[in-house]
Amino acid sequence: MSNLAELIPEAIPAPDPIADALAKIKEDPGAIFEPEALALLRQVRETDPARWARIRHGIKEAKTVSLADLDKLTSSASEAAAGTDELFPEVVLWPDPVDGADLLEDLAGIIRRHVIADPATVHAAALWAAFTWFVDVVNVAPIANITAPEKRCGKTVMLGVLARLACRPLAVSNIAPAALFRALELWTPTLLIDEVDAFLAEHDEARGILNAGFTRDTAFVIRCVGDDHMPTRFNVWGAKALCGIGKIADTLADRSIPLRLRRKLAGERTTKIRHADPAAFAELVGKLARFAIDNREAIRTARPAEVEGLNDRANDCWEPLLAVAEVAGGNWPRLARIAAATLHGLEEESPSADAELLADIRTAFTDKHASKLFGEDLLAALLADEEAPWATWNRGRPMTRRQLTARLEGFGIKSKDVRIGLGVKKGFERGDFDEAWKRYLPAGTPDRCATSLQPNNHGAYSDFLNATQAAAVADQNRLKPSSHGACSVVADQKGVQAGEDDWEDV
Repeated sequence: MSNLAELIPEAIPAPDPIADALAKIKEDPGAIFEPEALALLRQVRETDPARWARIRHGIKEAKTVSLADLDKLTSSASEAAAGTDELFPEVVLWPDPVDGADLLEDLAGIIRRHVIADPATVHAAALWAAFTWFVDVVNVAPIANITAPEKRCGKTVMLGVLARLACRPLAVSNIAPAALFRALELWTPTLLIDEVDAFLAEHDEARGILNAGFTRDTAFVIRCVGDDHMPTRFNVWGAKALCGIGKIADTLADRSIPLRLRRKLAGERTTKIRHADPAAFAELVGKLARFAIDNREAIRTARPAEVEGLNDRANDCWEPLLAVAEVAGGNWPRLARIAAATLHGLEEESPSADAELLADIRTAFTDKHASKLFGEDLLAALLADEEAPWATWNRGRPMTRRQLTARLEGFGIKSKDVRIGLGVKKGFERGDFDEAWKRYLPAGTPDRCATSLQPNNHGAYSDFLNATQAAAVADQNRLKPSSHGACSVVADQKGVQAGEDDWEDV
């Protein structure tokens, strides 16, 4: 933006309507898509080539829009129409009705030809490509999240394949947030963003725009435009594919179909996308267009059953893809459900930070056989696990008491005075976490500990099952009772010490 700001004042003296328009573009790069601004820029292009050259250079440096798109947007009316056709090439409709199952098989086949991926990912990608042709009749637009753990796994190739199959594809590597929501409003494209990890790191605002386009009834953002900064609503509905290394933001991942790729082995072969046969893709696109025209109402009214085991948001993501599979028929309803369970089953293996914290707290209570823990003891138990993130949570430093408190308060859990033995300090009871554990941690995994509690005069007792039930796993030395009996909730027999009452947060 600094280069544009420096170039434009030198190029255009004020007062001048064009200068005003360019000043607006400097302040809000997305204003270049407004009809008034485009008309003025078109005027400069037609009447003052020298000024137009300076403006193009400034806009190029500002990275507001590509020069190719700028030239299309500012061309004459006849040229603009041709430019739109170039941006979204005309589709030659397949003349005959299309068998949906065969079409999806062909889509899966051409994807396998160019990328290495598990069957679940290939099937999901084929269904997602077909879904983009029904985006105007469905109510949920899941993001295709193309990801891989390392470079050279074919992510950009998969993005290129989807770009050749999707409806109205618009592939970009970088786009300003202001241009993003205006492009979605103007063209309603299938947006395909490469290197999204770097893109979102530079443009945090873009994440909210992408999030907003998930459901049709909430696919709007409000931005101030014009000289009077009038609040204006922009429609950001549409299909989107994101390509990058590693995890995307949780809010985006929650709205996504994960397409995981892997690096090729020595014996695996694929066809380079640049050597792809354009005629093969053109034929598939024509068949997709015909399939979409013939089955619009069937997809609009489809209400596929949810996939058992998937959470509500994952089922929302898969609703349009399952609808496509059911309308296509054949073996695809079953393949789609297997893909959904497989891909999102893997997602469930990576819990959120808060869910991981709850799980580690449950482990701490279990390992200490405690129904109560002082906050300081709970925090110490969390920090003691070298594989957990808490020891380096605070930019390489351990999690603080206040940070722990803040995260637990999100679940409605607050510290309170607890008595353990003769001591009274701020802490927690196990029961404080029961509801959160039931709601946010996977069910069916009981707490277990490897050793039983020491007995009192009436025998040993533990609230938890032993992990080793077989009779000969460990020494069978009998548990020895103490004179007063061991109590699993007594973690500290020391009295209250001065200075301990400063535990305000945990």
